[in-house]
Amino acid sequence: MSVANTKSICPVMKLAVHTFSRIAAVLTGVAVTMTSFTASAQDAISHESWGDILETYVSPGPDGVNLVDYGALETNAVDREKLDTYIAQFDGADIAAMERDAQFAAWSNLYNAVTVRYIVEKYPTDTIKPWYSTGPWKSIKVRAGDELISLHGIEHDVLRKQWSDDPRLHYAINCASYSCPDLRTTPWVAETLDADLNDAARAYVNHPRGVRVDGDNLDVSSIYKWFEEDFGGSEAAVIDHLLHYADADLAEQIAARGKIDDYDYDWSLNDTAK
Repeated sequence: MSVANTKSICPVMKLAVHTFSRIAAVLTGVAVTMTSFTASAQDAISHESWGDILETYVSPGPDGVNLVDYGALETNAVDREKLDTYIAQFDGADIAAMERDAQFAAWSNLYNAVTVRYIVEKYPTDTIKPWYSTGPWKSIKVRAGDELISLHGIEHDVLRKQWSDDPRLHYAINCASYSCPDLRTTPWVAETLDADLNDAARAYVNHPRGVRVDGDNLDVSSIYKWFEEDFGGSEAAVIDHLLHYADADLAEQIAARGKIDDYDYDWSLNDTAK
């Protein structure tokens, strides 16, 4: 290549480098903006006040099941207002802009907080689901984002659809009943979500209301029947799930029986006054 040709190409190369630098700067700015937007969306909802409620009113009962002091919360106007204020944050919040674990934590915390508020409004009561009803979940509604959504919608249209690959979602939401997985004493948060869900799964599977070996029979929570498709779609898949989270002794007993004999569920209120 001649010197003349080299000189003629240099301006073109300089222009290309300049153009590439401008594009890179724009893309970097977009990435920073998107990261900032996601962070601001997550910061728009604080779970701190919900954590205060949980810490104050939720505690392990004598048999290891977390119970709620609904009576004390019902009489505390300040904390009931705190609960209302926490739930009100979700109205207009852009939950979809959050990163995935933060979305899960937000929806699960909202479900649980609205359930607690519902029970407090109905208190005293013995159950969220009287024997003659199908339950109130379709009628209990809350504003989240730009829509009015029911607890049924949060569970089935949000959590079970968007996290259909993770059956641990069933350990995250609490239906105010004794046989339900525990209402935690701390909120769900994105930073520790995976480990916390594993802890919740182990706690439930290893408690008799989750899995109980009675002689030659293996009796499990009705959750594993109602949502069998979420746990793999068959009894065998459910058993595999239980074996994954069961302690060694329980796992050995489950494996020895190899089939589920019965399902059970206690709808009595998870109340400290129980």
